[in-house]
Amino acid sequence: MGRDANVNVQLQVLGALLRAVAEEMGAVLVRSAFSANIKERRDCSTALFDANGRMIAQAEHIPVHLGAMPDAVAAVIRHEPRRDDVWILNDPYTGGTHLPDITLVSRTEVGFAVTRAHHADVGGREPGSMPANSRTLDEEGVVIPPTLLDDAVLEGLVGQMRNPDERRGDLRAQLAAHRLAERRVLELCRRRGRDAVMAAMDELYAYSERRIRAGIAALPDGRYHAADVLEAGATDLELRAAVTIAGDLIDIDFEGTAPQHGGNLNCPLAVARSACYFVVRALVDPDLPASGGAFAPVTVRAPHGSLVNATPPAAVAAGNVETSSRIVDVVMRAFAGAISAPAQGQGTMNNVTIGNDRFTYYETIGGGQGACVDEAGPDGVHVAMSNTLSTPVEALELQYPLRVERYGLRPGSGGDGRHAGGDGVVRELRVLEPCRLSIISERRRHPPAGTRGGGNGAVGRNSLNGQELPGKTTTDLAAGDVITIETPGGGAFGAPVDNPSPAGDGG
Repeated sequence: MGRDANVNVQLQVLGALLRAVAEEMGAVLVRSAFSANIKERRDCSTALFDANGRMIAQAEHIPVHLGAMPDAVAAVIRHEPRRDDVWILNDPYTGGTHLPDITLVSRTEVGFAVTRAHHADVGGREPGSMPANSRTLDEEGVVIPPTLLDDAVLEGLVGQMRNPDERRGDLRAQLAAHRLAERRVLELCRRRGRDAVMAAMDELYAYSERRIRAGIAALPDGRYHAADVLEAGATDLELRAAVTIAGDLIDIDFEGTAPQHGGNLNCPLAVARSACYFVVRALVDPDLPASGGAFAPVTVRAPHGSLVNATPPAAVAAGNVETSSRIVDVVMRAFAGAISAPAQGQGTMNNVTIGNDRFTYYETIGGGQGACVDEAGPDGVHVAMSNTLSTPVEALELQYPLRVERYGLRPGSGGDGRHAGGDGVVRELRVLEPCRLSIISERRRHPPAGTRGGGNGAVGRNSLNGQELPGKTTTDLAAGDVITIETPGGGAFGAPVDNPSPAGDGG
């Protein structure tokens, strides 16, 4: 074996070892967590960064978390963190996403370890800290700028949140993942050499960048436009995207998108970038090992003070979950002008939060995914910016005063076409004690669009004791009340075989 081949093998081995550390961090976090949201739904993410703040290896967790992590690391680096320090933050305007997503950053021998986890409460106005009608950031919970974490800080923070024992347990699970990462990276440096590990980090970043540039270069140059809307009560908020492909570069511009509004569908630019990075990776090179190098050829621009580049103190609880999903839809639709992109999926996370002063429970619910050029859309999946699991019925009923009355597919909700869209699901929960309910959902008025003549997916529906609820609502529940969530289906790809002439996009 020649020297170059031997070096390449070593780099591949080191790359696999670094990715294994990120995956093991995630395993420690999930297995140590107290809340069902982390230990069952796995609403958390882990990654390793180099000393310059570049993402090198990440576990395959939550896209909206991972794409925004570099902003959190950059915010911490400005404070010149020392070895053994752990920094905590959740401020969406200094590297966070929305307040329940708490990020920890610590030093390793050759860079940084990062965890981000969605906590079931962070002291917001409503139990679960996902109010449907918040108007300012402070209403959504405790805002944590980059802060050096010690025992006193941790106790001060959990003391402002509901169920402090559970919050403390989840934060300590994150800390355990960091101590694991620091130990594993140090062991790797001692076995393989610090310089070799740093060289491997450089090469992993460069390899991802080379692969994604090659994939972009194979796309047709041009400027491709698309638009879509978010549902803010009876009002629609428009998102506009222009995707420019030039050589091995992509520019995504949100000029013309609605200004930030008085509700909580706003999101920081870091979240918009996450959604765009997800689309590029999914369409250009889906098998690419996850690394920040894949983001390097992609520029994301948005007007300051717009829905996708909001400024404080705008509320953002729904922006991280729902606006990010719509950004995926609109950017995918823009790419459809250049390549055969999939039809739209459910385009929502169907956020349901239930709780009182004694407990808080949060879940997202899967739905139908859009069909693509050669395959039907999958049924009842968490996809795109979510990528979480469903809480198992047994775990939910054991831990919370809730009963799952029904959980199954929603037949016929996927669009009809040459390749059908996936079906949504029906999730029905009965509450066993008085509590509060918050729902943040989309696609209740505007269906997921089919493409190339394919039919649209069905819109979703929320109801309480059989009475329809708005897409976004916060309300009281009495013992015995039943909440039913019917999630949207995905759009179809191509006209049905008995009507083969294309009719253009279904939107």
